Amino acid sequence: MTTASSHTPTLRTYAFIDRMQPQCAAHIAATSPGDVPLAGMAELYIEMAPGNEVFRAADIALKAAGVRPALQIIEREFGLLEIHSEQQAEVLAAGRAVLEELGMSESDRIRPTIASTQFITNVHPYQAQLLNKWRKGSMLMPGQSLFVMEVAPAAYISIAANEAEKAASITVIELRAVGRFGRMFLSGTESEVQSARDAAVAALEGIEGREDRR
Repeated sequence: MTTASSHTPTLRTYAFIDRMQPQCAAHIAATSPGDVPLAGMAELYIEMAPGNEVFRAADIALKAAGVRPALQIIEREFGLLEIHSEQQAEVLAAGRAVLEELGMSESDRIRPTIASTQFITNVHPYQAQLLNKWRKGSMLMPGQSLFVMEVAPAAYISIAANEAEKAASITVIELRAVGRFGRMFLSGTESEVQSARDAAVAALEGIEGREDRR
């Protein structure tokens, strides 16, 4: 049993993904310390401030429904929880339980803001080699097009990447969903990367929430 804290936590991200795409699922599985998710599963990202609030959110979610956690991360300012299941209903039930217990609603989340985007065609071999040194996804090949997106709050980048993979035949180079900004790096042909970019932007613009006053 967890006890309520003496202050009001902030719901930074509440991001539901109905069906994880293969590359996004593989990236999480390769980089997360928790339960390995599979393509086709539903998942939910909850980002809280202060960061310690994710421990309470995890306790509520895991006791409320048949979900498993891939991520329970605390960094400098925020905490991030990812839960997933083969059943969308279980993930949604866990999310509702967290919101109800914390006295929140989905509308209390912060609306995502796209901080920057970069679209680079015909990537130079040296730039590809530099990016490949620290990427945790697939390799970036010289001559491909590259799309980089930066968004806040950070966890929303997961929705952007998943929708991009749904919309186009692209390669996921890197995803970073923790910290003040989330970032993704996608590559492919110019036309496919453009389609992925448009899908990612549309997905984020369709998420409602409050303005971040930080």
